[in-house]
Amino acid sequence: MDLSKALEAREVLNITLVEPEIPNNTGNIGRTCVGLRSSLHLVGPLSFDLSEKKVRRAGLDYWPHLNLHQYESTEEWLSSLKDRSRVFLFTTKAEKSFYDVDYQVGDTLVFGKETAGLSAELRGMFAENCVKLPMPGEVRSFNLANTVAVAAFEAYRQIEKANS
Repeated sequence: MDLSKALEAREVLNITLVEPEIPNNTGNIGRTCVGLRSSLHLVGPLSFDLSEKKVRRAGLDYWPHLNLHQYESTEEWLSSLKDRSRVFLFTTKAEKSFYDVDYQVGDTLVFGKETAGLSAELRGMFAENCVKLPMPGEVRSFNLANTVAVAAFEAYRQIEKANS
């Protein structure tokens, strides 16, 4: 699918959150997805209800425009994947930088819950596609919504450049 068709279909990227815990982060990420014409995939169990005021406030009035997909479990989400080779897991435990990926329309960017990240089992399933953001400072990790924004905009930048 080329970029113009993906923009129309709201499928430039697939942003996946596995067991998110903080509604404000999920709302902000949903807003980013709307802005980048990308889909948000939420893998449960969620630690909050999507109707919570905090999710709606963080997503502002953009939430109705979000291409949202929900899954009860990791297994259900895994069975929905069309091409596992285009699934990239963001984890502080990776060696490879997210800059070393050539992103394409339709790629899936996966992020774990705020307190624990992605499980070792899930990281093992996609060991070759685990990536990290550089963290030269003295932090263990970055805020989830910020990490998603940085990763999604880099992927979008590459996709836009490849399609221009």
